[in-house]
Amino acid sequence: MPAGAPSLLGRQGRLSPLCVLTNAEAFERAMAQPWLAKTPHFAVHHLAGGLMPRRGAAPRPGLSSMTAQPTDEPVDNSIENPVDKRLDEPLQAAWAGYVVPKRHARRAVTRNLIRRQMRQALADQQGSSQGLPAGVWVLRLRQGFDRAQFPSAASQPLKRAVRDELLHLVGHAVRRLQERSQRP
Repeated sequence: MPAGAPSLLGRQGRLSPLCVLTNAEAFERAMAQPWLAKTPHFAVHHLAGGLMPRRGAAPRPGLSSMTAQPTDEPVDNSIENPVDKRLDEPLQAAWAGYVVPKRHARRAVTRNLIRRQMRQALADQQGSSQGLPAGVWVLRLRQGFDRAQFPSAASQPLKRAVRDELLHLVGHAVRRLQERSQRP
C-alpha cells in the first residue's frame, strides 16, 4: 500500500466503516456505469478503483478574499488535514451513496426507512468475511413498494421486505464482482 493511503483495517484489525459519498461527480460517474445487479425495486452501481479527484470551487475574479497569486500552502502545517488532500490514487476504501427518489417513496418516513436499510445492508456486507470491494457503491431505488401491500409508512413487514431484497442484491453484486475478477 502506498504511503499516505488510507488503511482498510481499523485499530482492532477490523474493516473500516463505509465512507459516505457526498461528491456529486462521483455519484454521476458511478451512476453512468451499467448496473451491477438489480432486483424488482433496487439497482446497485459500482465504480471499481476509479479515481475521485476533489474539485474545489474556482475563485471568482474580483473577490476581496482572492489573493494575487493563489497558494497551495496550508496555513498550519502542524497537522495534516485530510480534506485538503486530493485523492489522485485508486480508491482503497468502499464509498457508499444512496438514491431514494421522492417519486418512488412519497413519505419521508418511508424514504428514511429505505435509506437506513440500504446503509445497513452495505455495512453488513462490509463486516462479513468477504468484505465489500473497494470503489464507489451507489444503491438506487428503481421502483416504489406497493402501498396496498404495505399501507404503513414504516411497518415491520416493509422493513423486512426491503432488508431481504437489499441483502440479496448486495450479495449478488459482490459475487458478480468476484467472478469478473477471477476471469482471465
